Amino acid sequence: MSAAVVIVGEGVLADCVCGELSTQFEVVRQNDFEAGVPEAADLVLVLNDAWNPYIHQKAEELLQPVGIPWLRGFVSFGEGVIGPLVRPGTQGCSQCADMRRLMAGRERKEMRGLQQRLMTRGGVDRDAWASRTGLLQVGHLLAVEARKVLQGQTVHSAERMFLINLKTLEGTLHFVLPDPLCPVCSQLLDDSSAAAHISLQPSPKISEDSYRCRGMDELNKVLTQDYLDYRTGFLNGKMVDLKSPFADVSVNLPLLAEDVGTAGRTHSYAVSELTAILEGLERYCGLAPRSKRTVIRDSYRNVKDQALDPVKVGEHTKEQYAQPGAPYTPFNPDHPIDWVWGYSFLQERPILVPEQLAYYSMGCGHSFVFETSNGCALGGSLEEAIFYGILEVVERDSFLMTWYAQLPLPRLDLYSANDQELQLMIDRLRAVAGFDVHFFNSTMENGIPSVWGVAKNRKQTGVNLICAAGAHPDPVRAVKSAVHELAGMVQSFDEKLDTNRETYVRMFHDSSLVQQMEDHSLLYGLPQAQERLQFLLDDNRPLRTFEEEFKREARHADLTDDLKDILKAFHRLNLDVIVVDVTAPEIMRNGLHCVKVLIPGMLPMTFGHRFTRLAGLERVLRVPVELGYAEKPLRLEDLNPHPHPFP
Repeated sequence: MSAAVVIVGEGVLADCVCGELSTQFEVVRQNDFEAGVPEAADLVLVLNDAWNPYIHQKAEELLQPVGIPWLRGFVSFGEGVIGPLVRPGTQGCSQCADMRRLMAGRERKEMRGLQQRLMTRGGVDRDAWASRTGLLQVGHLLAVEARKVLQGQTVHSAERMFLINLKTLEGTLHFVLPDPLCPVCSQLLDDSSAAAHISLQPSPKISEDSYRCRGMDELNKVLTQDYLDYRTGFLNGKMVDLKSPFADVSVNLPLLAEDVGTAGRTHSYAVSELTAILEGLERYCGLAPRSKRTVIRDSYRNVKDQALDPVKVGEHTKEQYAQPGAPYTPFNPDHPIDWVWGYSFLQERPILVPEQLAYYSMGCGHSFVFETSNGCALGGSLEEAIFYGILEVVERDSFLMTWYAQLPLPRLDLYSANDQELQLMIDRLRAVAGFDVHFFNSTMENGIPSVWGVAKNRKQTGVNLICAAGAHPDPVRAVKSAVHELAGMVQSFDEKLDTNRETYVRMFHDSSLVQQMEDHSLLYGLPQAQERLQFLLDDNRPLRTFEEEFKREARHADLTDDLKDILKAFHRLNLDVIVVDVTAPEIMRNGLHCVKVLIPGMLPMTFGHRFTRLAGLERVLRVPVELGYAEKPLRLEDLNPHPHPFP
């Protein structure tokens, strides 16, 4: 008995496919889904000469429960669209595909609005750009795919969409990742304390001198293929910067309201592209819960026995909360908020964390603090992600501690590192961009090597200086990381400062005008702003060698052992390390992990001077004494009142 195919729709496309399949299979024609779907159908084809989102949604509603696979074909703005093949019970449906295609497009906001209007009003009969020749081409491809489905063969449209230009008949095939928040096929589990428990597992390094458990050669096989696609990828664009002193590649993460660029900076354009993709994946994971459904909404007073006290992560001052138009309100222990489960390494148990601290897109709007991506990190294992999440918190804490307490850090002799690659990097930055590099030891009481870097312009034009930071058990790696950051900014910032110099001069005189991330760096590109960094740039202090400033730590073959050493350092200081697993299903498919690390008491990085968070963080007052920089504890009024220069 031949297989049964139901074709839903009318027009040239439906007629064409019906004609090709009817000689081989039993074909049933329907104009719509009003009469339902025959139970004996082996495959449903939903075919239209235009874009009709309503009928695709209807297909999902009717076919998912009865378990019938289906394939769609339609025309949208002169382009034929085929797929993806939807198999009920599996993730990845037509709604996922539409979301990916719309988000990767330039007019995503307008197209989403059009989709919603067509969903309620129905589509047009035929796309204005749909030629008969083009429709016949789309129909032929659809018939080929349908035969393969019915004959149990591998189909191209499984997890993919064909896009056919109806003018040139050029066709391209694009991978479609399931949307974990899809209203049709999502399989999100409820957040739970059991799932938040972390038991550290071995994470062998890829080599003796590495601090990674998976190499780029391995990741190269999946990163570009799965994540970077200009038509359906959630990373939809790539740009190579040929002016930067080092290999600089950025990719675009399209969000509904904006495009977010993420950069990779290494000595190889190929590796920089992969690094930029990983940065984009990290940013994506940190935006909102995608692997689990938030289920707890309650006041802190009701859950305090098993929750992080939000006050311990630092608040804004009363004056900041009272500012006109402030997008946050003081924390109220009796006000219900959303909570997610994390894991406390100090208490060795799951702990509730305010959702707005775990996902930084929650930053404003009914929030008590402005939270950034601070502590969000991605790794080839959960342990690697935690390791780098902690290092980011340490890096930024040491930078802010230095800034607010105006610590006269020891100057480092970069030649004493005896590292040829580092020396070549510094020489190249000087020769290509015209900047000298100076570094200082900003290690705090936790003992994790941290550095503050300054790139100082030798030219008469452009930014005067730029700051960056790094933290790593290997201080030379910390310096190299910061040099890459500096190199990625020097030339682009030159142009921005020269174009908008008056704007930054106004910021110099009025700190409230510092509102964006780049404002912090560009403000200190002004020559007159250098005076605010004199506490650091004093040339009278002698240069110190790496051997004098940094203790040699034991090297391990397993990254988990390095992580345990770091956790012990914080345990000795009675500082908790809290980890929220924010791994999205899109990256879990390739064995990647992403976490948000919170260390209550450490200084959180903020951007926009009005978002500074210092209230309740007494470490900034006492650590300078512990490190020998001050004779007595500081007072709040002693702290640096100016915007920080972190890039």
